[in-house]
Amino acid sequence: MKIRVDADTKTFVRFWSIPVLFALSAWMIFSAREALIILGTALFLALALSHPVKKLAAILPGKSRLGGTALAFVSLILIIGAVVWFVVPPIVQQSAKFAETLPGFYSQVNDQWHGLRDFIDENGLREQVNGMFENIKDQASGWAATASSNIVSGVGSLASFLFSTFLVIVLSFLMLLEGPDWMRRIWSVYKDKEKMKHHRSLVDRVYTVVTGYINGQLTVSGIGALVAGSFVFIISLFVASVDANLAMPTILITFLLSLIPMFGATAAGVIITLLIMMNSVGAGIVYAIFFIVYQQIENNFISPVIQAKKVELSALAVLVSVTIGIYVGGLIGGVIAIPVAGTVKVFLEDYLERSKKRQAEEEKPAIAKLIKKISGDKS
Repeated sequence: MKIRVDADTKTFVRFWSIPVLFALSAWMIFSAREALIILGTALFLALALSHPVKKLAAILPGKSRLGGTALAFVSLILIIGAVVWFVVPPIVQQSAKFAETLPGFYSQVNDQWHGLRDFIDENGLREQVNGMFENIKDQASGWAATASSNIVSGVGSLASFLFSTFLVIVLSFLMLLEGPDWMRRIWSVYKDKEKMKHHRSLVDRVYTVVTGYINGQLTVSGIGALVAGSFVFIISLFVASVDANLAMPTILITFLLSLIPMFGATAAGVIITLLIMMNSVGAGIVYAIFFIVYQQIENNFISPVIQAKKVELSALAVLVSVTIGIYVGGLIGGVIAIPVAGTVKVFLEDYLERSKKRQAEEEKPAIAKLIKKISGDKS
């Protein structure tokens, strides 16, 4: 049995235009992902600074928004400069110290760990161990041979990062400065006042979710970073081999990585523990114990109180959004993943609410007709 389907050209074009447009849109978004990440980062930075800018503008003469925005960004740049000034030298110092101790590590193992050498010889593992170290030597030689290209690549990556950072700052500044004017222009375009009120309420909900999460996460990360840095400084007072300068890198690493939900704080704890263990194994173990205890306090008391369920996402939704954010945009993608997921949740809830109302309105006439019919039959 053969079935023949007749379709005109217009129907054929309409049918294939949807998947083609969808694929083209997906390709354009993927191609512009770096630019979108920069724009998203600038937007979230502007949202995070919106409250300080409002407060600064309110106390300035003439309530100048330009002055408030400028003061907020000057303060931000000064804070970043102070962090770099205090953090970079200790990191360089620790790297130099590690580079000095690394070459003599193998010789120290051969000279002092006689039991390990005997174990290797008795079990016939000498050839494998020698091969392993030869492989390490070959890789080190290969890296040295390509050191110039690696340096050029590193300089290029640094220049790209600095340019992106500068672009984010400029975009955020302009968003804060011109944002209110643009929003007024957008609302003035609406002819349907009810629709304008609904969309404005939706924007306000998104703004509340995003700013609440950003400010809360910055506060939680800042508290964790200060506590971690203070604990490392206290360790340095009792353990001579641990330098007090490690406190500043601890603050920076903990603050930045803790901005990533779920596993960012854990990654920071592991890095700091290893960094301290390069100076003292015992001190590193003490810090690891402190970190585990503090994480329980932060997860059960500090974070719930500060965040106050601003986003209200399930653990699965958080993990999925953070994973996608990290794979798409790296560290920055992981940081902004939760606000984006919260924004999507707001729009999805609004769509479901409107669908329910529309369905209820469509069912009302049918129910009214049914009641009228029943009443007519009784009479």
